[in-house]
Amino acid sequence: MAGDQKPPSTGGPGDTPPGAGQGWTALSYLIGGMLVWGFIGWLVDQWLDAGGIATGIGVVLGMAGGIILVVRRLGTPT
Repeated sequence: MAGDQKPPSTGGPGDTPPGAGQGWTALSYLIGGMLVWGFIGWLVDQWLDAGGIATGIGVVLGMAGGIILVVRRLGTPT
């Protein structure tokens, strides 16, 4: 019947809202920075036998670098 029909949707099943990838981009910057700089810190730990101090410093520096990248690249839309 005509009254039972739903109105057509404007978007298809594969459509994503604009800007939806920015969250994944920010998350990948943060995780990538932690992994890369944490691994570099782990290498320094192995080289200097520092007992994990350099790994912790590397992870913290990676988080800070990731936050800086997120703010610079995704911070303010123009």
